[in-house]
Amino acid sequence: MRKIKVLFVCMGNICRSPTAEGVFNTFILNRNLADVFEVDSAGTHAYHVGDAPDLRAQKAARERGIELKHIRARKVNTADFEVFDHILAMDEENCAILFESCPDEYRHKIRLFLDYAPHLRQSEVPDPYYGGAYGFERVLDLVEAASEGFIETLQREGVLTS
Repeated sequence: MRKIKVLFVCMGNICRSPTAEGVFNTFILNRNLADVFEVDSAGTHAYHVGDAPDLRAQKAARERGIELKHIRARKVNTADFEVFDHILAMDEENCAILFESCPDEYRHKIRLFLDYAPHLRQSEVPDPYYGGAYGFERVLDLVEAASEGFIETLQREGVLTS
């Protein structure tokens, strides 16, 4: 069985996208779907390549039973557009950067992650980097809702049968 490959993207890959990666991995593990997916995260910029997620992101995630310390920041590369089935950006700016660098034949793979949580009436996962602890909690809430919506969409579309 071919795995569904999902890439979460933010700017530096130390706050939002590794949080989304961790949340989604925990989400699919708890639903016995881990063997169906391949999940990764990356940034549109190379500011933090090789770094672990922000300690505040790790702490907030750990308090919800999600471990992020094993994740290391990396920059999106050209091969990602071909390899991944779904490239989910955390905000409009990073979505636009992805579209600019993506070959035309793969642009259909790029979406805002919060498109999968329309009930939130919010299109972007805000960057918590310069804010307080609440920002990291809010990111977790948003990516949890979008993860659920993403799985429901895949099931509705018949891509995921579990």
